[in-house]
Amino acid sequence: MTTDSLAAWSQVRNRIDWTSAAGQMPAPVEPIVDGLVTWCEEGGRAADLARGHRLLAALTRSRTHASCGRPLTCALLTEWQQLVLGLPEVQFRQGDAFAKGGRERYALTPRTQRDFEQCLRESADPNVPLASRAARAYLDVAFFHPFPDGNARLAMLTLAYVLELEGVRLDQVGPLQTTRYADDLAGASDLAAMVVVLIRSTHRRATGSGRRGRGHRTPSGP
Repeated sequence: MTTDSLAAWSQVRNRIDWTSAAGQMPAPVEPIVDGLVTWCEEGGRAADLARGHRLLAALTRSRTHASCGRPLTCALLTEWQQLVLGLPEVQFRQGDAFAKGGRERYALTPRTQRDFEQCLRESADPNVPLASRAARAYLDVAFFHPFPDGNARLAMLTLAYVLELEGVRLDQVGPLQTTRYADDLAGASDLAAMVVVLIRSTHRRATGSGRRGRGHRTPSGP
């Protein structure tokens, strides 16, 4: 039986000092170019334009939720995931999940969904820097693997949502899109540091331009 990668992630998650994994950064941050909109559009270019439209719809819905200050919950993610997948209903997975060609297995126990909900609540912990909270939430979605499909896309939306709640948007997200492993402690810490770099660089480019106000394109639905 393949090792339980979710258990490995839980151990890594508890070993990291998230309060020092990322430094302080500016907020709010208003980019000239909306990196999440670009990411959504690129998601539909290769073979399926509908995929890009669905991502934009999910991003739009998530930002509406953020404007209302809704906390991150499994129910909220489920609503986004319906849009991501274009399905009328999605449910938390009912069995073990696999990724990376079966090399990672995420076991399902009676506590899995409850533990996931607790992790999502921790994304609002004011004692942890914003970048650490966003990175940790991204990895929680990736390794809890709550739904049968589309978890990588959902993880990106979740990271963006944690930032959005504090008025931070990125002008690029490409550097975040790399393979992550559940047992990689250094990689998890590095993700938090990368989010800091992206926030600071977005802020620098925006303020260096001399422009004021949100310089983003508003995402539209399908």
